[in-house]
Amino acid sequence: MQLTLLDWTVFFAYFAILALAGWWVNQRKAGNSNDYFLAANSMPVWVVAISVLATSQSAATFLGGPDMGFRGNLSYLASNIGALIATVIVIKFLLPRYYQLKVTTVYELLEQRFGASAKDHAGKMYLFGRIFASGARLYMAAIAVAMLLFNNIQASSVLAAIALLTLIGLACTVAGGIRSVIYTDALQCAVYVLAALLVLGYLYHSLGLDLATLVQALQQPAEGGPSKLLLFDWRFDVSSNGVFNMWSALSGFILLNIAAFGLDQDMTQRVLTCKDNKAGARALLSSMLMVIPTMLVFILIGFLLYIFYQRPDLYQPAQGFADSFAGEKVTVFMYYVLNELPSGLRGLVVVGVIAAALSTITSGLNSMSSVLVADMYKPWRLQRKPDTDARHFVRAGQLGMLATALALSLMAILCFYWQQYSAMPLLAFALSVMVFSYSGLLGVFFTALFSQRGNRYSVTAALLSGFCVTLLMQPYILHQLSPPLAALDLGFTWQLCIGTVIATLVCMAGKTTTAKAQQGVTTCGS
Repeated sequence: MQLTLLDWTVFFAYFAILALAGWWVNQRKAGNSNDYFLAANSMPVWVVAISVLATSQSAATFLGGPDMGFRGNLSYLASNIGALIATVIVIKFLLPRYYQLKVTTVYELLEQRFGASAKDHAGKMYLFGRIFASGARLYMAAIAVAMLLFNNIQASSVLAAIALLTLIGLACTVAGGIRSVIYTDALQCAVYVLAALLVLGYLYHSLGLDLATLVQALQQPAEGGPSKLLLFDWRFDVSSNGVFNMWSALSGFILLNIAAFGLDQDMTQRVLTCKDNKAGARALLSSMLMVIPTMLVFILIGFLLYIFYQRPDLYQPAQGFADSFAGEKVTVFMYYVLNELPSGLRGLVVVGVIAAALSTITSGLNSMSSVLVADMYKPWRLQRKPDTDARHFVRAGQLGMLATALALSLMAILCFYWQQYSAMPLLAFALSVMVFSYSGLLGVFFTALFSQRGNRYSVTAALLSGFCVTLLMQPYILHQLSPPLAALDLGFTWQLCIGTVIATLVCMAGKTTTAKAQQGVTTCGS
């Protein structure tokens, strides 16, 4: 596959629009850290809602969502029931506390309850997980971009794609902070949703089948399996094959989304840029409702690709589906883009992949910088120089974004070379590491919100135990401990449930000590 002049025209038109949007947003300079990290609580609800939607998606979703439709059914969509329940819980218990305390990062809530060290350790757990998770997603996006732009996945092409994505992400956001991130996210979301809709329309048109025929083919797969239109899967299956059944949606997915929307600075920071708690709640709920039709588009693309490649009785493609490119595994959607899409539309999909990747990268850069500056650097600086100018922390935030951009790039490069030269699944670890971090964070926040137990020591123990317990349940770790144990196939949602319960018990095991008393102990000790 080679990009044509029309593809390159679409490509450069996108960057021209992106540059223009960045120039417009960055005309207003941030005057202090609150403006840089929270946009002075002035962001419109609708823009924040779209930004949260864009942040919850990624290039992995853009390319992998259709794969779920191709290989599975609609049950992934039903898992959003858990996400809706989680959103209500976050709106009721967490958002009001964040707005009441006027926090810059969500981990400041722990400082009030357990002392400064709890905030510091929770922030470090977040940073550790986010560098791995966002770095791995940057690597996956770079692989896709290298295939599409350079038609190969040689080291030079992948490294160029990593550099391209990182530099564009920085250019869009470093000057204006979270305001730039949110408006850029809204643009990226519009781009990749438009690309997906046009691909869906083209695929439907190219099949030339009426809607009734398509529905019947999906209800009665040729291989005699269950209907691909199954929405609510009530089979009780705790293995990795059953993570999208309803039992999982009503347990692990609730916990996963409480953590993502309420405890992960990457997502929650956007909601905190709204005027007040009610506006933030509307933005979060609106975003969650928009996720459902967005994901449905990607699943429908997968359904049509199933007809395209797997139902020769209904449609005969020019060539069959091969799930690799130069030895690299690719999704069915990526294969279709590489081999079937016409000029122009192919260029728009390239832009869609980049847009989906950028929405993940830019959000990670600003949220990690906010934790570095607001939770770690600013308290240290003000303790030594109380008269530090407000603009100093804006510059610190910009330097923090540069540092995190470098960290994500290095992580993406590490993923590339590790995958080339080692059988150890670094990518699997990196993609799931935030789930490991969520176990401890959920345990600590549940203890803070719903009990009077815990102290700064039990907080640290809970963060570590939640991470370690979940890590120990991974197949590649179990295989190292004992090969027979590797047969224990437990879905990630159930791993999160077990890790959260253990972390909560560990945190609550600590005797109650108020944050003020703990601060006094720290001060006397120093």
